[in-house]
Amino acid sequence: MSIELLLTLVGFAFVTSVTPGPNNLMLMSSGVNFGFRRSIPHMLGIGAGFISLLLGVGFGLGAVLTAFPALHLGLKVAGGLYLLYLAWRIAMTRSFADKTGATARPMRFIEAAAFQWVNPKAWVMAVTSMAVYTNPQLPVASVLFISGAYAAVNLPCVSIWTGFGVILRDFLSDPVRLKWFNIAMGVALVLTLWPMLR
Repeated sequence: MSIELLLTLVGFAFVTSVTPGPNNLMLMSSGVNFGFRRSIPHMLGIGAGFISLLLGVGFGLGAVLTAFPALHLGLKVAGGLYLLYLAWRIAMTRSFADKTGATARPMRFIEAAAFQWVNPKAWVMAVTSMAVYTNPQLPVASVLFISGAYAAVNLPCVSIWTGFGVILRDFLSDPVRLKWFNIAMGVALVLTLWPMLR
């Protein structure tokens, strides 16, 4: 892979990882409600789940979904319903969780990893990356290289959003502000479904 193509790939991975989407909105909310340290499993789950999705798409899952549109539709519906559930959970959070996590809790590693498989933005990122950057002469190496580029930039990008949330904690320590912030994050999460519904 030429240096120009490598830089383009890393740039694409960075932009798609750092821009708003379901993962980043949930991480900002998690940073506000649970702090940075308790959000680390969520961040790591996003990275691991997305890399597994990239590998799946790169090694033929995209072709399977094209061949079976009903399976693709099922994934979209499941993803949309789960996103609505997560949006509701965020919108209904009314206080910072204490360290024991008596009621609310941050998303677990496995939940965040599994979510990538029904996350509409993650699918667009994975399919586009593999379509644009895979070298037909070196398919396996290309898939591994693309996955490596995302692995390198994903954690720093999602950490930024969690950090934004942590910065907002003092301002949102007022219960009324926190309530409206969480409602706004829930609505914003629902709005991320729009590209999938178009």
